[in-house]
Amino acid sequence: MVYLLMDQKRITANDLATHFEVSKRTILRDINTLSAAGVPIYTRQGKGGGICIHDHFVLNKAFISEDEKKQILFALQSMAATELLETDQTLGRLRNFFAGPKQDWIEVDFSRWGHSATDAAKFDTLKQAILSESAVSFDYLSPQGASKNREVFPLRMAFKSKAWYLVSFCTVRDEYRTFKFSRISNLTRLDKTFDNRAYVPPKIEPELPPAAHRYVAVTVRIAPEALYRLYDEFLEDDITPHGDGIFTLRMEQAPWIPDYVLSFGTALEVLAPAYLREEMRTHVEKIKNKYLSKHDA
Repeated sequence: MVYLLMDQKRITANDLATHFEVSKRTILRDINTLSAAGVPIYTRQGKGGGICIHDHFVLNKAFISEDEKKQILFALQSMAATELLETDQTLGRLRNFFAGPKQDWIEVDFSRWGHSATDAAKFDTLKQAILSESAVSFDYLSPQGASKNREVFPLRMAFKSKAWYLVSFCTVRDEYRTFKFSRISNLTRLDKTFDNRAYVPPKIEPELPPAAHRYVAVTVRIAPEALYRLYDEFLEDDITPHGDGIFTLRMEQAPWIPDYVLSFGTALEVLAPAYLREEMRTHVEKIKNKYLSKHDA
């Protein structure tokens, strides 16, 4: 009842009775109990009246169970562990308020290996731009290898599938665009501002209907020292072991499969389907020819 009153400021006895599925008489009796316990609850008569709680009432820690205290502290600890949100001061105050122990149960670092300082500075610039509703410009490297300057309204940062993305509105193309954090360089916060409320960006990777995806079953032989990558990079349901280092993988049919397979070096061999095995031969031949070119003559 106290939580509801702190949230809604005013509520009728009938509404409380309906919410808790008790009689109005029970609600009035509970109000008297809370009032006697020192909770500043009072009633207003007439139109717009009801049961109210004093605006300056602060919930005493006794109203929160030990389990709820732990959940609040653990949630803040999770955010503080990212080192991207300024939660340490709040966490410290709440820990003292709850008289709880310091339990650092989680550690999260979203920065790339060897790029912590660079990523933190870039992230902070984008965070401040989003909060102040300021436009930014940057150079962006596309999957096709072209680097272009972009000017966008940054709307939010999103973390998906092991990577950060910037969700934004591109002022040049006049459309929503999503940029991978690691491909952004020469980031600059601009004096130009925008109204965040005017933009409702879509999800960063909208779900495609099943018909939009085609999958292929790829049977491979993999060396023990590279086996961990299968479980790092595929869902467990997409891996079928057959024994003796042979697995069938459910892979999205795409032109990058040969390059992906070659990233395993000699630790992985495609056994089936036959057409993919032939593609691998062609791919390897092209690579071989690069290293047998005239430059070596």
